[in-house]
Amino acid sequence: MLGLRLPTDPRWVDIASKNLEEILTDHAFCEQKAASAAISFIVTYPELTDLVVEMSALAIEEMQHFQQVHALAIRRGIVLGRDRKDEYVARIQSFFVKTSDRKERLIHRLLIAALIEARSCERFKLLSERIDDKELADFYAQLFVSEAAHYTLFLGFARKYGKREEVDVLWNDLLSFEAQIISELGKEEKIHG
Repeated sequence: MLGLRLPTDPRWVDIASKNLEEILTDHAFCEQKAASAAISFIVTYPELTDLVVEMSALAIEEMQHFQQVHALAIRRGIVLGRDRKDEYVARIQSFFVKTSDRKERLIHRLLIAALIEARSCERFKLLSERIDDKELADFYAQLFVSEAAHYTLFLGFARKYGKREEVDVLWNDLLSFEAQIISELGKEEKIHG
């Protein structure tokens, strides 16, 4: 369903489950960034009414997810601390050459967002199935469904605003690029790392 070319190495879950404090902290910042990205689409493309409507709802949902993760962290005595750079996202963003074409930038941003959501979905599903902490397993079972919807939302908009055939070629190339990145990561207790 997600189209990911390389599944997460199962050892990632073992790494993550041994340091749930780091996973929750990293996850909280991922939700903040997702909300911020949705707002950025609104600010940058206010004339695309259908996009603005969906991104408004998404920004609210992502902040609700942040609140949920933060509440879990607080109950466990975790203080978030400072945000850390997300190497996975930085490397994914390097796939597309910078362009001055506004529509092309939109398609690129939508595809990157779709990919990040797809990988998050896959990782949340793994956490829901393989960690012993029942509260977190149940939480991640709920979230992975949301992430799948976000993935299809972004990919759908990319296909709507671009030429379907061209978008699909870009998407497939991006998926192959991401497979190489994911083969080099997965050794840290981060949602994408």
